[in-house]
Amino acid sequence: MGVKAERASATRAALLAAARDLFATVGYAATGTETILAAAGVTRGALYHHFADKRALFAAVCETLHVEAQAVIETDADAAPSAFDGLIAGCLGFLDFMVRPEVRRILILDAPSVLGWAAWNEMDRRHGFGLLIEGVQAAVDEGGLKGDPLTLAVMINGALNYGVVWAGQSEDADALKQLKSSFVHMMETLRYKSPEDN
Repeated sequence: MGVKAERASATRAALLAAARDLFATVGYAATGTETILAAAGVTRGALYHHFADKRALFAAVCETLHVEAQAVIETDADAAPSAFDGLIAGCLGFLDFMVRPEVRRILILDAPSVLGWAAWNEMDRRHGFGLLIEGVQAAVDEGGLKGDPLTLAVMINGALNYGVVWAGQSEDADALKQLKSSFVHMMETLRYKSPEDN
């Protein structure tokens, strides 16, 4: 990589890091472009060289967080002994990652309104929800779950996303622990057991 390319890469990284920190602490609406530029130590021209506007920068921050979440989900799921257990493990990894205040604020609270439903949904389908559909399909194929994989994934996704909002806003220090325990119990009630298992 040449010196110019290295500088461009460093500038882009500085913008992403500054924006991520500001979007996480004060939110998208309260973060001004000038504040991002000052925090990143770059000029307005540098911002517009890499991103069309503040919204595009926000989308890039969201994309980065989705990639990080995907890595956590895949690592946790891959370590499980079965597809069904991997589905549970991946979902628990998702909860741990997403309930972090900075992630919850950016991806769960701000992203749907800033990006719009269609763009937010498309990004989620490429990452978290896409992995969830794959995990549910694998559990169905293995025989651990019964039902339509997409419908099951939609239902599980609803529980996970609202659970993140609930746990993040709860004043109870044990909210995440309770959420995860209840999620595992819910999933275990869905685990298919053949008549021979009874």
